[in-house]
Amino acid sequence: MAKDKTVSKADLVDLVADKTSMKKKDVKTVIDSMIDEISNHLQDGYKVQLTGFGTYEVRERQARDGVKPGTTERIRIPASKYPAFKPGKALKESIK
Repeated sequence: MAKDKTVSKADLVDLVADKTSMKKKDVKTVIDSMIDEISNHLQDGYKVQLTGFGTYEVRERQARDGVKPGTTERIRIPASKYPAFKPGKALKESIK
């Protein structure tokens, strides 16, 4: 496991493979497929709810005024969409 308290996808594959006795290749396929499906559903405007873990959704930012970095030039930042994650109750309660 990484020493900087970051868990990579490769780390997850190793952990799940060890826990389930599945082949790493199969676990990687499952994880990649899950990520692809979550991404595809978000692109299509759906929320993805994993009970006990959390909800992925697309949120919208309003257009706003800003300042260009390194200058004092005022710029208009356009409206945008971004993916967001809201942790579920069980996940929140498990972190102390």
